[in-house]
Amino acid sequence: MKEANKDKTSVWVVQPKVKSDLSLRNHNSLVDEAIALTKALPNTNLLGSSLVSIDKLRPREFFGKGKVVELTELFNSNKIHLVIINSQITPIQQRNLEKIWKVKILDRTALILEIFSSRAVTKEGVLQVEMAALTYQRSRLVRAWTHLERQRGGLGFVGGPGETQIEADKRAIDIHLTGLKRKLEKIKKTRDLHRKSRAKVPFPIVALVGYTNAGKSTLFNLLTGANELSENMLFATLDPKMRSINLDKTTKVIISDTVGFISDLPTELIAAFRATLEEVLSADLILHVRDISHENTEDQDYQVKRVLKSLGVSDNTAILEIWNKIDLLGDEKQKSLYNIAKRHKGICPISAISNDGIPTLIKKVKSKIEPKKFSETVIVPFEFGDRKAWLHENGVVVNEFYTDIGFKLNVTWSRQQKAKYHLLAR
Repeated sequence: MKEANKDKTSVWVVQPKVKSDLSLRNHNSLVDEAIALTKALPNTNLLGSSLVSIDKLRPREFFGKGKVVELTELFNSNKIHLVIINSQITPIQQRNLEKIWKVKILDRTALILEIFSSRAVTKEGVLQVEMAALTYQRSRLVRAWTHLERQRGGLGFVGGPGETQIEADKRAIDIHLTGLKRKLEKIKKTRDLHRKSRAKVPFPIVALVGYTNAGKSTLFNLLTGANELSENMLFATLDPKMRSINLDKTTKVIISDTVGFISDLPTELIAAFRATLEEVLSADLILHVRDISHENTEDQDYQVKRVLKSLGVSDNTAILEIWNKIDLLGDEKQKSLYNIAKRHKGICPISAISNDGIPTLIKKVKSKIEPKKFSETVIVPFEFGDRKAWLHENGVVVNEFYTDIGFKLNVTWSRQQKAKYHLLAR
């Protein structure tokens, strides 16, 4: 194990605790989240973390002189090469600290971008991350160090031998960004065509959203029978996935799994992934998956709702709150949450691991997306017995009459069922 770690970049996490920060966030929990994010970085070896109290932020070095000296000794003694500061720092602060500590520094935005880069698989995902990274670099123009080993799939924030540096020239970056935007626009047009194609045979879209590591992919796999990556790791899912499932014999929906949200999600990423997240905007129902066992579940709930609002999700969009990981709670807590859910139709406690609550979830999804039905009369010529059979199989026929020109059927159906019938009748 020690031999394997020799080839990895040694990392230390620093969580600032600013005295003027009046938020109610638990800083120890923020440290845990920063550690989880760091563990998602490829080819790194996390050696430790520090919660550092700060009276006020210093414009040149972020921390006070005493803390800078104290951390210098800590990093030197542990032979640290990469420091993660779980906050937003300015380019000047980064450059000054890197000179003093003789390490590479990633702030929270750069860390998340680096993780996204290593996880992107599809062409669209790669382009989106590259665009977000260039937008971030454009605002900073900080050259990456070259003494650290190349990170496979990385952006250059961690650095590596022979790695091309992003040109310290805003015009060059702007030209590159324009090219990326054109490529993404082509992909967006293709996605729009697919969306219009689905609208012709309209199945309701059910989008899974939630804080990262809330269990969306595990639930997605359970509902769809897919075998997508669903690790206990932040941002295990990056590229969106869609699958169709039958809730019962007559109800079919399309389930969409999206990237997990996180507090202080970089604005560059929200902008770059807007095209992907448009599936959420067009959803008939949003399943907001929450890790109800997490100590910061309320804050995570707030962060997700804030991102949804920034994306422009309509207040009229139906949202069902999924309280996942109920199996990790004690009996009394479970009982209390189930009682709350009984009083609120928009809440459904489940465990995507033990399957508890899944039948109830499917019933609630079905009731939320149950289309409005209307009655009308359909004439089916005698030679098209398959059409008549389809109407009966789908349970939409109220009664039927024999006429000179064919079967006259009174039907009660939904817009989706009517669209399917007319597709069959072409």
